[in-house]
Amino acid sequence: MFKTTQRRKRYDRQFKVSAAKVVLSGEMTVKDLSEELGIKDSTLRRWAREYEEMGDDAFPGNGSPKIDKDYEIAKLKKKVEELERENEMLKNSGPSRAKTMREVRVPRRA
Repeated sequence: MFKTTQRRKRYDRQFKVSAAKVVLSGEMTVKDLSEELGIKDSTLRRWAREYEEMGDDAFPGNGSPKIDKDYEIAKLKKKVEELERENEMLKNSGPSRAKTMREVRVPRRA
C-alpha cells in the first residue's frame, strides 16, 4: 500500500570508468556484468557510450549527468540564429495576416 522510497545509488567516477572499460573491452557481456554488479544493463551501456565518446572527460562532478556545455551553447546559438532569420522573413513578407484579415468585410446576416 505504501511505497518505500529508495535512494538512488551514486557511483564514483573510478567505478564507472572501470565498468565502462570492461564493457568496451568485451571481457564480459553487458548482461553478465550488470548481474554481477547489480546495475541495470542500460546504465552500463550509457556509461560505456559516455566513456567511449568523452574518454577521460567522462563522468565529471559528483555523479551528476554529463553535460557537454560547449556543444549545448553552440546548439542554442544556432537555434537563435535560425529564429532571428525566421523573424526577419516574417517582418519582410508584406502585410501581416492580421491586417489582411481586418480588411476583409463580412456581410452581416439580417
